[in-house]
Amino acid sequence: MANTVWDTPLGQARLVEIETAAKAATNQRAAARSRAMGQRMYANARASRLTSDWNPGSTSADSELVTSLRVLRDRSRALIRDASYAKRARTVVVNNVIGQGIGLQAQVKTSRDSFNDRVNDDIEWAWYDWCKADSYHTGGRLHFGNFERALMAQVFDAGEVVVRLHRSAFGNSRVPLALELIESERLADEFTSPHLAPQNGNEVRMGVEVDRFHRPVAYYVRERHPSEFRFSSGGTDRLERVPASDIIHLAVIDRWPQTRGEPWLHTSLRRLNDMDGYSEAEIVRARTQACSVGAIETPEDSTAFGDEQVDGSVEMEVAPGVFKRLNPGEKFNAMAPTAPNPAMDPFMRYMLREIAAGTGVSYESLSRDYSQSNYSSSRLALLDDRDLWRFYQTWFIRDFREQLHREWLQAAVLSRAIASIPVEAYAADPGKYELARFKPRGWSWIDPTKEVEAYEAAIKSGMTTLTDVIAQTSGGRDIEEVLDEREQELKMMADRDLVFNTSPEVYTADAQPDPKPPDDPATTVDVSSTKPMPLPKLPDSLLSAPVATPVNTNDPPAPARVGNNAAGFISAVGSSTSRGVIPDTPPTAPPTAPPQRSPHRQLPPLAERVERVEDDLLDDPRERHRQPPRPVAHRHPHRPLDLPRRDPHRHVV
Repeated sequence: MANTVWDTPLGQARLVEIETAAKAATNQRAAARSRAMGQRMYANARASRLTSDWNPGSTSADSELVTSLRVLRDRSRALIRDASYAKRARTVVVNNVIGQGIGLQAQVKTSRDSFNDRVNDDIEWAWYDWCKADSYHTGGRLHFGNFERALMAQVFDAGEVVVRLHRSAFGNSRVPLALELIESERLADEFTSPHLAPQNGNEVRMGVEVDRFHRPVAYYVRERHPSEFRFSSGGTDRLERVPASDIIHLAVIDRWPQTRGEPWLHTSLRRLNDMDGYSEAEIVRARTQACSVGAIETPEDSTAFGDEQVDGSVEMEVAPGVFKRLNPGEKFNAMAPTAPNPAMDPFMRYMLREIAAGTGVSYESLSRDYSQSNYSSSRLALLDDRDLWRFYQTWFIRDFREQLHREWLQAAVLSRAIASIPVEAYAADPGKYELARFKPRGWSWIDPTKEVEAYEAAIKSGMTTLTDVIAQTSGGRDIEEVLDEREQELKMMADRDLVFNTSPEVYTADAQPDPKPPDDPATTVDVSSTKPMPLPKLPDSLLSAPVATPVNTNDPPAPARVGNNAAGFISAVGSSTSRGVIPDTPPTAPPTAPPQRSPHRQLPPLAERVERVEDDLLDDPRERHRQPPRPVAHRHPHRPLDLPRRDPHRHVV
């Protein structure tokens, strides 16, 4: 076969040139593409010599915890045990989230949408009895409020805690349910699927068996703490597989899926350890300078006085108030102390602010140092803290208390510990009886004068309710407890005949408007009296005046003359009284003739006419403002207590 032109030396050289040009073009395109991509990158994602040691990996939450959880947990517990600020941070969190404990208020309602007081009281009393240490705690040592504080402390220390439900009665409890606190160290961290493969297709992650949706199925719990001192030879490290239905796992989840919790101090551990080491070094430095007074400079040909030490140096002790005379040629050089370091205080404050930011606690609460803040900044920090505490309170109630309440109520009803709830009714509608309101701790006023006025205005405008205000400011009490206590207080004051500024008869009287001055009795009529108003005596000229007779012949005849009574006066004044106004003076002369009336109009009887005029006087708007308000009889300042009230149906003739 004949050789082609590319097989010649000239052709081979040409091929090399073509390949070289192609590679250069490829590199140029790649460089241009890199430059274009570099222009669209985030600044913090670019690689440089300053970020050459910053190469984080892309891992999941469990991948990071499986290699770091044990070390983080051990360091966190060590610092809380030894470092004062770490322990202070935990104390602040536990006090604000749990306080003395979270209360319970049953909210069971009847079919008429009103609270069933009998059932609610029975539930609350049964819960109160069960919360005693001997009844619910497997160890019999912790009251339920202290148990909640211990749970929150474990969540802060180790990032999680496990509560196991034992469905049997302990102590004197009638409810077959008890709780066991299990620290996170008792979960088998080292057990994963390669070492322990379940037969049902689930996987084990750090001691927790989960399904394909990462829902917990079971927990592998050690019989005792792995570092427990062997007090007896009977204990073992045996593992027990506990179903997830008997476990309440408390942990704050930051990423999903996340099987285990992380300690809350994981971002502040190094700073806390550095602060501890730095403060120790400063203390050693101050102690060293306090022990070293000075040095004596001695010429080479002179003999130094003092005690020779093991290392060959010569030292001497100086008592307070004593001066030593030096040898000729010797010179005393005093050491000026530089401790304590003036830069230590601002440096420690800076470190504490960083630790406070990592734990969620304000600097003022963590350090108890209010010298660097004023009232406004401290108040703003407290309000910000309280928002965080309310979130953790809600998390604790949702993840622990609500689930526990359902388990406890079911056990209490089935064991007949709550007699007012029939088992059949509970089985038909358990959600009706599980309604409850949990009462976490509140906080006192920061500025009582302003905040009380603000809450009062908010209640009046409908923006909040008295129930919410009491829940936020009464330390976990509810409105029923406050009202019951107030009622008992008023009853005690009334029994002892004591009146204070907080008594209702005092502040309600102060809130009433001042009564108007009484009108002139000569020109006005007192229509508020309980008795009929006595009418003025008529002159003799009017007593002899005839009374108008009805036109209708069917009416009974009227008497020819009347005496000194209301009927004669009303007949005399005529149309003036029909408008509800009584003239100041009676007319001087009687009417010469009876008024002409329509033949179709009937005149009512005399007694009914008198009552109509009297009612018109009471209903006249011009007279209505003269009637003082009618409060309760024993609080009226002007009316005697023994006066009967007016009977509106009584006829006055």
